[in-house]
This record gives sequence, C-alpha cells and structure tokens, in this order.
Amino acid sequence: MSERSEHAFPSLRLVPKAEGPQSARDFKTDQEVRWCPGCGDYAILAAVQSFMPELGIRRENTVFVSGIGCSSRFPYYMNTYGVHSIHGRAPAIATGLATARQDLSVWVVTGDGDALSIGGNHLIHALRRNVNLKILLFNNRIYGLTKGQYSPTSEVGKITKSTPMGSLDAPFNPLSLAIGAEATFVARTIDSDRRHLQSVLRAAAEHRGTALVEIYQNCNIFNDGAFEVLKEPGSRDEALIRLEHGQPIRFGTDLANGVFRGPGGELTTAPVTAANEADVLVHDAHAAGPATAFALSRIADADTLHHTPIGVLRSVQRPVYDELMADQLATAVDRSGPGDLAGLLVGGDTWTVD
Repeated sequence: MSERSEHAFPSLRLVPKAEGPQSARDFKTDQEVRWCPGCGDYAILAAVQSFMPELGIRRENTVFVSGIGCSSRFPYYMNTYGVHSIHGRAPAIATGLATARQDLSVWVVTGDGDALSIGGNHLIHALRRNVNLKILLFNNRIYGLTKGQYSPTSEVGKITKSTPMGSLDAPFNPLSLAIGAEATFVARTIDSDRRHLQSVLRAAAEHRGTALVEIYQNCNIFNDGAFEVLKEPGSRDEALIRLEHGQPIRFGTDLANGVFRGPGGELTTAPVTAANEADVLVHDAHAAGPATAFALSRIADADTLHHTPIGVLRSVQRPVYDELMADQLATAVDRSGPGDLAGLLVGGDTWTVD
C-alpha cells in the first residue's frame, strides 16, 4: 500500500500491506459464477473485484462474510477469505472477526431479505455499535433464492407467490432504518452504474466504523425492471438525485430542479428559479445531526422511486467499537487497574450452596 492509499483509506491503517501491485484478476476465484443470466449481482461482483486492488491490502487479510440468499454466494467468487454463514447472522459473525482481529478488512454481503427480515436485529446493533465493518446490502425488493416471495422492501400491493392479492406490509426504507440506528456512514448506489458504485465503495472504505451501502440490484427473473426508472435515459435524470458533499442538490435535465427545506423542516423538490436559487439545499454529508440525512432518505416515493437520492447521505465520525473494546481488554489484563479480570472472576458476590 502506498503512502497515498494509506492516507486515502484510514479505516484500513492496521491491515498489513500487500507486497506488490494487485489487479482485479487477483481477486477472482476459479469457481464458476452461478447466478441467473442477467442478474445484477454480476455487475456488482465485477465492480468489487476491480475496486479491491485500490485498497492495497493482502488478500489474506480481507474477509467477506455473507448470510443466506442469492447475494450470499459472493464469498465463493472473491479470492480472499470468506464465510458463508447463517441466515441474517452475517453482521454478528463479522463483528466477532472485526473486534478480535483489527488486522482484517471485514466486508459483509447481504440482501434485503437476509438483512432486514430475520437479520434485522443483528444489522441495527452492528450499526449502533459502529463496528469497523463495510456492509453491502443488495436490495432487489424480492426474495430471489426462494423463488419470488415479497421481501421487507417490496412495495405495498406487490403481487408475488406469497402475496397473490398484493402485499399489505409497509416496506422498510433501509437508509432511514440505518440512520435511525445511529449509523455513521449511509449511502446508496445502483448495480449498473459502475463508476458511481465504485466511488461509493471508495468512500465506504475510507470510513472508520460501520459503513452501510445499499445497492439497488435487479432480479431479472422475479422482479425484473424494478429500478428501470432510475436507469433508462428517458427517465433517470428526473428520477435520480445525485448527492455530492458541499454542492447544491440539483437534478433533472440541465439541473433544472432542486431540493429545498420546507416551512416545517421537511425536504421538498421544485423547479429552480432566479427567485429561489439561493435557497437550494447544499449537501452536508458530515453534519453532526442526522435530521437532514434522514429527511433526504425519505424524499423518494416508495412505489415509483421518483426523486431517489444516491450517493453518500451521511458520513460522520464516532468512537469505533473494536477500538474501545481493545482498550477495555488491555485494561482488564492489567491487574493493577480498575479492570482486574482475575479479581472480577473470583471476587464480588458469592453464594454457598448447601
């Protein structure tokens, strides 16, 4: 790892450097990639494999942990260490790795069903603890592996094999959930936009603490075209709001529209005019409070995805759980300190049982 990359990726400063330059080929395994033809996972895999050499770290010090689902085949295709774990429990296993081994770069790959249904509890606690993990949440708004049931992110009224009359459940907004759980880094990107996807991965890798990246991913078998409005040339400019820190939030053809703060503090969208141009909201991903980031996450219409923000919504610094834990352990083994581990085990309240 060069001096430049050490500075660029401070979250990996404890991870051993690679001995020489690496390429995407170094991160490809000899396993046949087995997703449905046309699945968005192929594009994400290629983007990640191309991005990993930028980190400049040893493959032996990189770990991908997944749960259960189509996306969870990811570790088989990365020539690093990997764990294909249990349904929903990838964040818990990854937390153990990250806290026990600060010399590892730990990445979690999960899906909307795996992370937000059976794994919801594990996800929110990893986020609130701020463990040094990078969580890639593939969101295709459907259960793909089990053949097309509705998921926690499926829209109301979604007709599937398990909801033939339409889903009655209000969907989770993963970014709102993450911000509400005090996540320090929250971002969204799209499987087919490789440049944007890699820029968000870069920002996540630079972050010290938990980074959640939601990736809109097409399931062309069971939910094809779910994100077409964000991809088609005729609609994407009006639908996508590309966030850049320090820049006014404008979008649409010729950036004719903007995001404004309403009288009640909510965020609204409207055409930009000479009279209101100065009022266009300037994006501050590093704002200490989460209110504006949360409001940004709520702009998109859940059904049509109209006005969907992509990019980094929030990136703030907070003490990292693994570092705090390591400090406590160092104190605990020092018998002269307040954390006398041996004394804790044999002292205190005791009982005699007859």
